[in-house]
Amino acid sequence: MAAHMSRLRGWSRAQRYGIAVCRQYSSGSAYHSVSLSTPLPGIPKPVFASVDGHEKHETKITTLENGLKVASQNKFGQFCTVGILVNSGSRHEAKYPSGIAHFLEKLSFSSTAQFGSKDEILLTLEKHGGICDCQTSRDTTMYAVSAEVKGLDTVVNLLSDVVLQPRLLDEEIEMTRMAVRFELEDLNMRPDPEPLLTEMIHAAAYRGNTVGLPRFCPPENVEKIDRKLLHKYLQSYYCPERMVLAGVGIEHEQLVQCARKYLLNVKPVWGASTPANVDQSVAQYTGGIVKMVKDMSDVSLGPTPIPELTHIMIGLESCSFLEDDFIPFAVLNMMMGGGGSFSAGGPGKGMFTRLYLNVLNRHHWMYNATSYHHSYEDSGLLCIHASADPRQVREMVEIITREFIQMTGTAGEMELERAKTQLKSMLMMNLESRPVIFEDVGRQVLATGKRKLPHELCELISNVTASDIKRVTMKMLRSKPAVAALGDLTELPSYEDIQAALSSKDGRLPRIYRLFR
Repeated sequence: MAAHMSRLRGWSRAQRYGIAVCRQYSSGSAYHSVSLSTPLPGIPKPVFASVDGHEKHETKITTLENGLKVASQNKFGQFCTVGILVNSGSRHEAKYPSGIAHFLEKLSFSSTAQFGSKDEILLTLEKHGGICDCQTSRDTTMYAVSAEVKGLDTVVNLLSDVVLQPRLLDEEIEMTRMAVRFELEDLNMRPDPEPLLTEMIHAAAYRGNTVGLPRFCPPENVEKIDRKLLHKYLQSYYCPERMVLAGVGIEHEQLVQCARKYLLNVKPVWGASTPANVDQSVAQYTGGIVKMVKDMSDVSLGPTPIPELTHIMIGLESCSFLEDDFIPFAVLNMMMGGGGSFSAGGPGKGMFTRLYLNVLNRHHWMYNATSYHHSYEDSGLLCIHASADPRQVREMVEIITREFIQMTGTAGEMELERAKTQLKSMLMMNLESRPVIFEDVGRQVLATGKRKLPHELCELISNVTASDIKRVTMKMLRSKPAVAALGDLTELPSYEDIQAALSSKDGRLPRIYRLFR
């Protein structure tokens, strides 16, 4: 026995394994060695589940008799994300006090005709492992629930009740007022100025109209918003033809059946809809400047406080997401990239983007340089956010205006390919997440009545050329700049100087000569 074991030890793992297999499966000397890649004898051939390529990716859309669209995308798994998207947001508040959309977001999933309180709603969802959320943007309000597929009927019933039958009790509205006041206070105190700057750049770019209207409720309007005003707004905007019921991870026929049952002949709590009162204004880009002088020296608490910074955002008009130029602008935004000076990561994080190579790597005193692209159904805004010490604001503004001018140069082949690949990979990776697919399906169907599939978008991205980038940049630079400035603005150049720099060949600010420094 010992001699046999020592002989086995001298053999390779494959040889030993072969003997083990031979002992286990052979009867006599029938199978001397069995390869793991060949099917075992006597075992039936496996049948694998298969889905037609087209069926798998297709988004199905049905329009009900009342105008409501039902859109779904099947996805393997036992959980689904279902929600109602409404073509309603802060841009539609021209005839009302600003802040209604903000209030509706905070009041969502509160008591309804069927459910006595928020807790009751959460307990109902808990039975199906569900969670709920409501988000409002400048042009869309989204009510969403993620839960087990088996609970679809309950989920659609709940969504219908939340959207069309909210009670809007006095105590709920009072609690919402407190929540809104707290959020406004927090917005002005938080170290990250991004939400505040985004608000300011929109106010500067679209002065007093559509997407330039405040997304957060102004403090003076908190007391003005009550149930009567909310009902008047909901009567105009929450009508079936302005809604999409979107679902991911469910069968389309099942979702349509639930929509007919709970959303077809339902009378909202505010009575008959009056879609004639809908504000049809088209975004008017004005350009301009919004300044907020603020002491940023004590923004962060703690042992290592953030140094005092001044934040500048400069933007120019791009295009709507319905235009063909939207894709070249998205590639341009990716090519500019950028981030914070302490952002960790390699090329995937954008270390080879222009704002890293030309700005953050060359100017150590710059704390941030990031490109953003906001796009809506009738306009868009491409902007660069930068932050630095208050004493270097003028130099920082000139660096950013020069970057805008340099966009008109011909993009290098490798640089362009990298931006396109990065954009495609970001798109595909984001669309692996069920809630992201849900939002993509809902928003596209709400805006266009159909959905462009990821492979179609990837094809459009691949077709973008350096001449497309140059063309859209030249078009963008013809618009007036929008400027948002926050912090110590002593050294901030005038709006006219920034405009002159963006109209020049090199992006430099006009020289100033001081007799005394």
